[in-house]
Amino acid sequence: MRTGLLTEPLDGLDEALEAVDAFDRALVAGLLRPQADGAAGPARLADAVAGTPLAARVAEAAAKAAAGVAGEDHFVALAAARTALLGSVHDALLARVEEAAGRTRGADTAPAAAERPPAANLLTAARAWLSDLARCGWQGLDHEVVSGAAEVVSAMLPDPSRRRLATLLDGFAAELAASCPGASAERFPVRRWADLWSRGMLLTVPGAAVAPATGTVDGRLLPVGIDLTEHATAAQAQVHAVFEPADGSASRLVRAAVSVPKPDTVVGAGIWQLLRPHMSLLAAAGEGRSMELTGMPVTAEGDLLWSDEHARPGEPAEAFATARVALPTATAPVTAPLDRHPARIAVPVFLEGYTARTDDDGRLTFTVAGTELAVDTDRIPAAGPLTPEAVATSGACIALIRWDAGAFRVQPLAVETTVRKKVTPVHAGAWAGGTADKAGARAEKAATDAAKVLSERAGRLLRK
Repeated sequence: MRTGLLTEPLDGLDEALEAVDAFDRALVAGLLRPQADGAAGPARLADAVAGTPLAARVAEAAAKAAAGVAGEDHFVALAAARTALLGSVHDALLARVEEAAGRTRGADTAPAAAERPPAANLLTAARAWLSDLARCGWQGLDHEVVSGAAEVVSAMLPDPSRRRLATLLDGFAAELAASCPGASAERFPVRRWADLWSRGMLLTVPGAAVAPATGTVDGRLLPVGIDLTEHATAAQAQVHAVFEPADGSASRLVRAAVSVPKPDTVVGAGIWQLLRPHMSLLAAAGEGRSMELTGMPVTAEGDLLWSDEHARPGEPAEAFATARVALPTATAPVTAPLDRHPARIAVPVFLEGYTARTDDDGRLTFTVAGTELAVDTDRIPAAGPLTPEAVATSGACIALIRWDAGAFRVQPLAVETTVRKKVTPVHAGAWAGGTADKAGARAEKAATDAAKVLSERAGRLLRK
């Protein structure tokens, strides 16, 4: 990799982010009434998109917001401008990573998605609630305002086509409720809440939440790593892989993910028990095996809509061999318009020949060809044998390049390290298919016991 490119400045990056931050600060105080300071945020957005197709509508929306008379359409325009700015940041950063990796980007060849008639009344209700939030601001939050989402979410959840927006609104409302009343809160997650607000606002536009178009693929899938994320009540495993089409065309990067709800008592390696039954690919990735796909649905963005009936186990395929040989030449997928956000950047790369250093505060960095890259050890899951210590003594690494806190960072998925004078691969997802490791086995047993107890309690409640 040409890692030096990852530390070079990008023209216009700081200016775009400053305009976004100015608008986000305006949302803290709210846009209900004219405010000299609050008006600067919308005005900065308008200035940033001047000369684009959004210019006239955003300029009007900024003026209305400055006067405290912005309506729902004006808030949609401001959300669109903010999303467009972050999308441009995403594109510039992603282009820089791909240039550093020497990788090309694929074309969007998927057919257009068929649009379902929107449930206009539900979208309008959701937009009205989000507009109320913008008017009162995070400092003006109270339980009466936040509770307005409950009825909208309940009406949307039964419809699969509305579930994406319903889930966002439900989670957003829960976070807001935990900070009520806003007047007494010392600080707010300003960027995050503005992200959720603007994304929700755009999803209320008819057609924005249409399911992505899909095609089907045949060929060989070579897993390179598993990214596991966990919350108190949910977990997700996303497998990053190289797909080699059966027709001999260029290989491409793809992803396959599975998400499950979970009890907060299931932690560590026990999480795999919940995820494993839903995706045979997890076991294949954990065992270092390829998968043969036939008619597997895939989106233009490279997301496999996994179905076990379209896959069968293939030959052994060691992830580091795939990373060395196939990963550098695989074509990168396109990004869906609403997913163009810096936080979404997660580019799989292979690094070797670096030196690792841990400073006095425990922060780990890789020095690759003279360039220092911070290593995000906080993203290493507890549900696998990979540890920060193994990463610090490694000589090769399969990782995701992410952008966080104004810089590119490395998230290790697997490393090669020396164990008893032998180079040994250690994978974050090594226990996905099961494990004989003592610590992993204990966590699996604890998860089994917890699930059994919860099942018995649920049975008693139902009988009552």
